[in-house]
Amino acid sequence: MIGLVTATAAGRRLAALIHDAWPDGTTVHSGPVAAQVATAWAGSDALVCFLATGATVRLLAPLLSDKHTDPGVVCVDEAGTHAIALLGGHAGGANALAYRIAEVLGARPVVSTATDATGHTALDTFGADLGFRLPDPSPVAALTRALLDGEPVTLDSDSTWPVPPLSTVDDAPRRIAVTDRSATEADLVYRPPSLVVGVGASRGVSQDEVENLVREGLTEAGLAPESVRAIATADVKADEPGILACAGRYGWPLRTYPAAELSTVPVPNPSETVRAAVGTPSVAEAAALLAAREAGRDAELVLPKRSSAMATVAIARLTPRGRLTIVGLGPGAPDLRAPRATQALRRASFVVGLDQYVDQIRYLLRPGTTVVASGLGAEEERARTAVELATQGNAVALIGSGDAGLYAMASPALQLAGPDVDVEVVPGITAALAAAARLGAPLGHDHAYLSLSDLHTPWPVIVRRLRCCAEARTPRSASSATPAGPASGSS
Repeated sequence: MIGLVTATAAGRRLAALIHDAWPDGTTVHSGPVAAQVATAWAGSDALVCFLATGATVRLLAPLLSDKHTDPGVVCVDEAGTHAIALLGGHAGGANALAYRIAEVLGARPVVSTATDATGHTALDTFGADLGFRLPDPSPVAALTRALLDGEPVTLDSDSTWPVPPLSTVDDAPRRIAVTDRSATEADLVYRPPSLVVGVGASRGVSQDEVENLVREGLTEAGLAPESVRAIATADVKADEPGILACAGRYGWPLRTYPAAELSTVPVPNPSETVRAAVGTPSVAEAAALLAAREAGRDAELVLPKRSSAMATVAIARLTPRGRLTIVGLGPGAPDLRAPRATQALRRASFVVGLDQYVDQIRYLLRPGTTVVASGLGAEEERARTAVELATQGNAVALIGSGDAGLYAMASPALQLAGPDVDVEVVPGITAALAAAARLGAPLGHDHAYLSLSDLHTPWPVIVRRLRCCAEARTPRSASSATPAGPASGSS
């Protein structure tokens, strides 16, 4: 929830605009300003203060506690000219909120955090959208300074995750690690959500027995509990109080599966006794593997089942899926490029595209981004390269002009991409739409897109499509009363 704090009629008008735009996500406070701030601070994820920055700082000073838990704060001036990220730029979400506020009000976002000002990826939110946890954030400031000063930093990871770009080198003295292993020597450690704990249990098992067995299993395997993404079990155990209490205490989602599905999963330690009891030769191992494979592109058991008197635990590690974002850049002008396209480009660690299109957006890319550019006529090669990089687990943006789905890169990439890659298509304004807007509304009724290029389509097919489009626009006689629908074509 976003708390809106105002002191004047002008501020209240601006706050009303924000509340109208996000009615379910904002609360407009009233009364003495100090009381508004105190109430919003206690009950909001972020504050937007329609006040001077000096006044806001003085009101907030007694409330400040920890930058990692305090709400983010954005200040907006009385004229609605600037949206200033004042506190909690990254952890509190104030930087992103400043941009959202600026869009609604037509204001200018003011973001002064060093990484954002210089285009670097912020370390305190690195991998946050993937579920990375940062158990000890205290080294973030020192590592951020090193990156900003151009000092060499190494990024080591157990697996390839689709993380945003970082400017790193191999074998540098300073080290950032992405790992689920508890014994790790690094200056800064991120815990990825890579582990699933499978649990089997007898009816009436206690929470303590489940927790102790899970904890012992993680310790035995040398794994960090912060990397557990879920507990998995058979659906007949979905209401087992001891399992539910353990999952609830640590905030781990509970995934359940029918015995018939669990029985199809090959495991190293099947049990006929378990099959007789619940209809599957494995619960803990099979459930752990099944849930990990659903979340990733593959999985392996890192702890085979171990048992106590009434419980069984196994742990699986997933192999992350990569991300392929197919981005339409629009007709060429920066102000006709969709904001989502810009965000996708800045989020990708690899950008693949035609060299002249890459040149158009190179200034948007964060330090550490790898660019794979090629010349005209290499569309299939570019699509294949992008899919291969994403299949390896990377965050990849494949770019094209106009809209990615219209005579562009979406079709060949989607034909190549398999289920082990998460694919998103970012739409763009086509050249036809941009030109039509200059002319008025020539596409206001039925129209067809046709490519006259015979590079991938035989010319006789193109001619036949042209004739079909022309015939579709020919008036029909009264005797054939069926109206012509929208004509369409593709190459």
